[in-house]
Amino acid sequence: MSETTTSTPAWTRDQIAARVAQDIPDGAVVNLGIGLPTKVANHLPDDREVILHSENGVIGMGPAPAKGEEDYDLINAGKQPVTLLPGGCFFHHADSFAMMRGGHLDVCVLGAFQVSVKGDLANWSTGAPDAIPAVGGAMDLAIGAKKTYVMMDLLTKTGESKLVDACTYPVTGIGCVSRIYTDVAVIDLAPQGAQVIDLVDGLSFEDLQKLTPVKLTDART
Repeated sequence: MSETTTSTPAWTRDQIAARVAQDIPDGAVVNLGIGLPTKVANHLPDDREVILHSENGVIGMGPAPAKGEEDYDLINAGKQPVTLLPGGCFFHHADSFAMMRGGHLDVCVLGAFQVSVKGDLANWSTGAPDAIPAVGGAMDLAIGAKKTYVMMDLLTKTGESKLVDACTYPVTGIGCVSRIYTDVAVIDLAPQGAQVIDLVDGLSFEDLQKLTPVKLTDART
């Protein structure tokens, strides 16, 4: 367990990734977005077959290669070297986008600058004058996948909640996010609002509510 600058208990990056991996069903075709989501590949249970897809034209990826065994002719959309499992292949990125837009992905896991309580996603630009927009395939993934999960810290470096009532950054997709995995809680975004289904040890629901202006419901069983 790690701690934030405010001494709030928090899951590590690998613990968040393991928590996401826990929720991915056997047989799912999954796209892991650039950055933190790529860690999920290293935590998928050995007894599940999960088919990993990358929008640059790779399917059937395995965990990250061991140090010294990287092949930079085989990379994901974030230009990170990857491995291929038996049956995996690479192909033209136009075919890959056809998979995304055609609704053939069961789950995509993305990072975000903001997510609204209604499931709106903002992850390609902060809108700042000096920001470099980088949408990539995020719009296609967010709308094309059957389920869109987001991995992010709940708070920005300046202590503002990334879970908001309405996005103030340019929006990537409307109403597309069904669940967010943060460093302190896992939250479902349902028609009835934001529902907390998991919470880091050492943090009370009441203290979690103080971190975000969005009204939360405790849905833990």
